[in-house]
Amino acid sequence: MPTRLPAAPPILPGFAYIRPLGSGGFADVFLYEQDMPRRNVAVKVLPSDVRDPDLLRMFNAEADVLAHLSAHPSIVTVYQAGVSADGRPYIVMEFCPGSLSQRYRVERMPVPEVLTIGVKMASALESAHRAGLVHRDVKPSNILITTFGTPVLADFGISSSLARDTADEMLAMSIPWSAPEVVAEQTAGSISSEVWSLGATIYSLLAGQSPFERRERGQNSREQLRRRIARASYTEIPRADVPASLQGVLARAMDRDPQRRFAGARAIGDALREVQNELGLPATPLEVAADEWAPSSRSVDFSDGALRGPVRSRVDHTSGRKLRTGSGMAGLARDEDTDISSQSRRGRSMMPWLVVGGGAVAAGIAVVVTLLVTGVR
Repeated sequence: MPTRLPAAPPILPGFAYIRPLGSGGFADVFLYEQDMPRRNVAVKVLPSDVRDPDLLRMFNAEADVLAHLSAHPSIVTVYQAGVSADGRPYIVMEFCPGSLSQRYRVERMPVPEVLTIGVKMASALESAHRAGLVHRDVKPSNILITTFGTPVLADFGISSSLARDTADEMLAMSIPWSAPEVVAEQTAGSISSEVWSLGATIYSLLAGQSPFERRERGQNSREQLRRRIARASYTEIPRADVPASLQGVLARAMDRDPQRRFAGARAIGDALREVQNELGLPATPLEVAADEWAPSSRSVDFSDGALRGPVRSRVDHTSGRKLRTGSGMAGLARDEDTDISSQSRRGRSMMPWLVVGGGAVAAGIAVVVTLLVTGVR
């Protein structure tokens, strides 16, 4: 997918812009400081020139999916969503200062840490599946790291309902971590294909590259990867510290036949916990809601492509807010496998937006009237 520069950040009441975090094919992500409560947040915004109903539908669905799931400890938290004064939909999310997008390529990640990440992601996916949703884009760069060092699953932008498993909904996908049936456009995503993607993601973290990637230059085009995935055959990770039992878990998760894979995300999570026990490691909890749990709000409408949320009718230009100068936006543009969240810089914007509520204005008018009536000068 071609990279592009981020659009100008929108002016949002109650938020002071700090700097860009990154840009993808569909949206830009910016770092803001929220005024009340005071905290740094990541704001995902559609570009100003986007009016495509499919992208609006995807964006609305992402906000609604996160609203259903973001209470989960291994899913990124969403705080609010709306439409900016210039008409751009946005989602305000937890700011995560890191991700796994490149770390596995530059360092040898320890097996115990990868097992923990795998169990946590299995918990997140199992919770999404029980809510009737599939993520459809599980990969290392969509695992963010919170300020407390916790991995969380993010970017539900192309998620969909399990009830709408049709191949004609094919959208952007990340080929290196896609199951053979997804690459062949036989399905837009299913529980079984998510098991594959989770297995491929864990494989990548341990191997330092995606499962069907080759180290030779010019050997990893989308079509070359498609062909290799279509005739998928598991190749063991060349690391002596990866036990045979873990190789077996990944081989089963990435079986070319969906019927021979694990039955669901929880099943692969349980298998990873068994490997932890075998290695004498503490088993990572599988944080999955009880079977009787059901979303309290109405289900996600994946056909909704309308602009939703409050829109300010005008923008006040008297703010003293100062934009931070960055080191250049070109280096922040990303493709499907680069970071959208980078290390925070010190400092804050000089002045956040001051939002005066209608109740405060009314109270001020009442005081002035009282003073006039009583003759107080």
